[in-house]
Amino acid sequence: MDFRQGPVEGVAMKSAFWSGKTVLVTGHTGFKGGWLSLWLQRLGAEVVGYALPPGTEPSLFEKADVARNMTSLFGDIRDLPQLQTVLERHRPQVVFHLAAQALVRQSYDAPVDTYASNVMGTVNLLESVRHTPSVRVCQVITSDKCYENREWDYPYREVDRLGGRDPYSSSKACAELVAAAYRDSFFAGAGAPSLATVRAGNVIGGGDWSQDRLIPDCIRALARNEPVIARNPAAVRPWQHVLEPLSGYLWLAARQWQEPGRFAGAWNFGPAASDAIPVGALLDQVVAAWGGGSWRPLADSAGEPHEAGLLKLDISKAAARLGWRPTYTVAQAVEQTVAWYRQARQASVDDIRAVCHRQIDDYVAAAQRWGASWAQP
Repeated sequence: MDFRQGPVEGVAMKSAFWSGKTVLVTGHTGFKGGWLSLWLQRLGAEVVGYALPPGTEPSLFEKADVARNMTSLFGDIRDLPQLQTVLERHRPQVVFHLAAQALVRQSYDAPVDTYASNVMGTVNLLESVRHTPSVRVCQVITSDKCYENREWDYPYREVDRLGGRDPYSSSKACAELVAAAYRDSFFAGAGAPSLATVRAGNVIGGGDWSQDRLIPDCIRALARNEPVIARNPAAVRPWQHVLEPLSGYLWLAARQWQEPGRFAGAWNFGPAASDAIPVGALLDQVVAAWGGGSWRPLADSAGEPHEAGLLKLDISKAAARLGWRPTYTVAQAVEQTVAWYRQARQASVDDIRAVCHRQIDDYVAAAQRWGASWAQP
């Protein structure tokens, strides 16, 4: 199996900008936070992570040794004094806030914990940033589910109404409101940090082992030669590879640094409109990429918690103002995801880490080929 690194030019993402900058990533032990930490390390940033220990076994954090080449701290974002101490001690210049309770179905079982982490955790993070003069850029990562879902074909724009029927979606809408209040109250003056919120689509990629999430459930079933059970195969979601929104976050952060006021605010990072497809269509692609297997609908969905049937994101703002657009189609995202799990099944930590680095480099190289401004050396 070939675990060689990708081409050097694949590291791009304006590495001269990131090299040597101190970057705090909350939630670095999670799926997206782990990938973001690996990418920032690759760009030469001094990465500090703050999060609870990994919530799954296995985890990307452990399998890819994400803590290597960074400062990794375990702590709870609900602990304001500890969080403030971390920022005071490490003096980050850029903050990415990903720490959260990230599962819709778990939010039904633990609504209090979900609101405490996603709402008060955001308050604690922004309060800590407010009292840390070194911070120039801050991003609060929320979700495409922060919008009040009206089950229509219209893709949601950053100006659309926030809401949520389930505790998770509602908590992410609340986090958006908290960020907007802090931006207007404390971060609006000259010299204040540039505060943005970012809303991604349904993210897939290697290294996600969460319960009740489609791709991890799918990979577990296929590896056991069992049919994949789809709870809601007709539900339409904006699927995208994990590196897609992360490229948007990184590029937006660089622009926030350059023009703080202009690039503050809310941003969507989603797939092309044609890649918002039903769950069943995505499962067909996963099974085909795996090389065998099957899926079937859940036999009895009575009593299942509510999940939105139709969700799409409008990314015209990111395209017009950042020059950002997706690099991979949903088919390519599935191909990269399945390849990661196949290559990582019996691989060592060093090999899995190399697979992650290679996929980052391959993604950047693909973005370079279509002329993405953020990917140019």
